[in-house]
Amino acid sequence: MGKKRKHSETEAAANVNKEEIAPERPKRTLFGFKTKSEDKKENDSAPGFRNKEKVLVTCSRRISFRYRHLMLNLVDLLPHCKKDSKVESKESKGTALNELVELRSCNSCLFFECRKGKDLYLWMAKCPSGPSVKFLVNAVHTMEELKLTGNHLKGSRPLLTFSSNFDKSPHWKLLKELISQIFGTPKDHRKSKPYHDHVFVFSIADDHIWFRNYQISSGHTGTSQKLDRGDMEKMTLIEVGPRFCLNPIKIFGGSFGGPTLYENPFYVSPNTIRSLEKRQKAGKYAKKVKAKTRKKMHELENPLEVDEFADMWKE
Repeated sequence: MGKKRKHSETEAAANVNKEEIAPERPKRTLFGFKTKSEDKKENDSAPGFRNKEKVLVTCSRRISFRYRHLMLNLVDLLPHCKKDSKVESKESKGTALNELVELRSCNSCLFFECRKGKDLYLWMAKCPSGPSVKFLVNAVHTMEELKLTGNHLKGSRPLLTFSSNFDKSPHWKLLKELISQIFGTPKDHRKSKPYHDHVFVFSIADDHIWFRNYQISSGHTGTSQKLDRGDMEKMTLIEVGPRFCLNPIKIFGGSFGGPTLYENPFYVSPNTIRSLEKRQKAGKYAKKVKAKTRKKMHELENPLEVDEFADMWKE
């Protein structure tokens, strides 16, 4: 058996090994090099929750080109979304979309449903448990139509701003929370950039939600740090599009269905609007026909007197 080493010899060998090992290089980031002390501070201050929100964006078949361009504009603005093929717009679309969302490892869904080639409906849903909202989309203007595409960085995180009307009613509060979860890009997402250079504005007017996309001027762009209200007021914003208006129809407790939590009493479907317009046009034609018959009856009841000089020029 070999002799045991003395304690002093083991300490000397350990010191030699420590001296031979080169010190670790600091980590390099976008803002410079990080030391171990900074890493420890960040790890200590970092919360346990991490936002892993992913949104599936898809549409129904036979969608018009204008509405398809609007969907593609939103895909470009949301770096945390995934685009999928078209889905058949039927009664069973809810189960198919829930399965599709689960297969693509997403949490939310934006479904553009086009009917009769004219009407566009937007579904916002949290899958698979809900809630979900059905909107009628009006006043659509895509980036290609506005020609105000701007030059903000693709994949940058947007600032979400809401008007004060969202805090007045419970259904507006629910819509605010749903929109902020779907349209808010998670921090440190692999496809997002750590900059804020555009703003999503959601405002309520006439019981409709109006969406606008503004670009922040280059002098006020910054990293993912929090901005004060004073900084927000000093910003110069330029509208770049797209823009559209959302008319809420129903809020459901489940994903693409379930119990109705809220129903808009002021909602009028586009079919009823078109039928009323046709009735008005039909009423105009009926008025014209009645006017012609009245004129003929008046001429028969009041014939003109015979003119003495009527046959004078015939000779």
